[in-house]
Amino acid sequence: MTTSSSHLKIDFVSDVSCPWCAVGLSSLEAALKRVAPEVTAELHFQPFELNPQMPPEGQDTFEHLNQKYGSSREQQAEAREMIRQRGAAVGFEFSPEGRPRVYNTFNAHRLLHWAELESPAKQAALKKLLLKAYFTDRQNPSDPEVLVRAATEAGLDATRAREILASDEYAAETRERERMYTDAGIHSVPAIIINDQHLISGGQPVEVFERALKQIAGAAPSTLSVA
Repeated sequence: MTTSSSHLKIDFVSDVSCPWCAVGLSSLEAALKRVAPEVTAELHFQPFELNPQMPPEGQDTFEHLNQKYGSSREQQAEAREMIRQRGAAVGFEFSPEGRPRVYNTFNAHRLLHWAELESPAKQAALKKLLLKAYFTDRQNPSDPEVLVRAATEAGLDATRAREILASDEYAAETRERERMYTDAGIHSVPAIIINDQHLISGGQPVEVFERALKQIAGAAPSTLSVA
């Protein structure tokens, strides 16, 4: 049983090139709608790079996944369709063709760091726009024009976004945040940390997030981990 009103802090550790992060975020937001208004939350998006060594030009997606997992084109197509269906179930649209290339996402994380300083709501809007740009619209999330366009649509200043991307602003802060979470044992994403102590791992179904949010808001056991 929850209290009359519980407010949660949620750190969503993820990468904009992670399909399960798109699924997980949509599931979490759906769960938050179900538990409102008794349970409310403020989301903070924390950086994690799946491919920190990826060169600026990126890499063909099939080639990348084949090298990483040894998967065939058929296996990748099956996995892509399964993720597409999971996304559709929670309102996130994946392009049926999949993403053409895998890109470096560090600059996207720098912009997200800045967006959080402006307002958590604008950071959340930017995060969702970047996921849409990559997975729905098949755009390059390392392209400065794509990043500036998403920032502007999220209500952020375009000129300031360009200044940040043309410099190394927030690079040190972003690296520090990345290290903090990897040092804490986060090695796969999404990782959802609630009130700095409860960890939920993976793109879980809405019902799993809903149950966890209610338990945590109701002062359930001090640790809760969903593998």
